[in-house]
Amino acid sequence: MSFIFERKINYYETDKMGVVHHSNYIRFMEEARCYWLESIDMPFEVLEENQITIPVLGVSCNYKYHATFGNTILIKAYMKEYSGVRMTVGYEMTDKETGKLFLTGETKHCFTDKSLKPINLKKYAPEFSNKFQNLLEE
Repeated sequence: MSFIFERKINYYETDKMGVVHHSNYIRFMEEARCYWLESIDMPFEVLEENQITIPVLGVSCNYKYHATFGNTILIKAYMKEYSGVRMTVGYEMTDKETGKLFLTGETKHCFTDKSLKPINLKKYAPEFSNKFQNLLEE
């Protein structure tokens, strides 16, 4: 199941050239991922209450075109890989008005307990694992 997150670009997110600074796209991916998890009733607060954290292991971005102040972007987030121990979330950012592709990217994550010890979510919390698995299959 993919998720679409809509976001308007703020002036402070742009650089001297008037375009969104490249580092902000990583923040946008995180925002989309957080809202996506909330939309399936699995917000970070609930995961953390169950002693589960999802640290980022890596980020990859392919910048296709620049967004500017006032653009409204649509961020499609979707599950690319899920093993119970790791997951990869994919992203596509487009201009809401024109459909122009701004960025494709992905974030890689693992699941840990509160002490940051890696866990297999399939064994540690099967109810959460099933939700992640369903995201992959849809």
